[in-house]
Amino acid sequence: LKFVQREKRRGSTYDGIILDPPKFGRGPRGEVWEFYKLIPALLEACREVLSPDPLFVQLTAYAVKASAVTMYYAVDEMMRTHPGTITSGELGLREESGSRFLSMAIFTRWCSHKAGSPKDS
Repeated sequence: LKFVQREKRRGSTYDGIILDPPKFGRGPRGEVWEFYKLIPALLEACREVLSPDPLFVQLTAYAVKASAVTMYYAVDEMMRTHPGTITSGELGLREESGSRFLSMAIFTRWCSHKAGSPKDS
């Protein structure tokens, strides 16, 4: 969050942002990062450093109680002024010898209509 706030003060802008925040962490001065408390502020700060015509935003979360739907709506709110497509889901591993699925993370991706869909890549 501090990095993004500093980038805003510097006037930096980005066409794309990849977010992979931890569930919990501590900064060098004892600052506490908690996903549920600070993710709205992080998304808002990221929105403020996006270029006028951003291409993508990718958010991945591990070991959190949030659902892909929750993250979908958070990114949808963040990107409300930019037309694009949002995809959300679960990342996981399928057991090689069976049909079980081990959930690893949830993700949400916003992609500008100008950038094309991820399957076009």
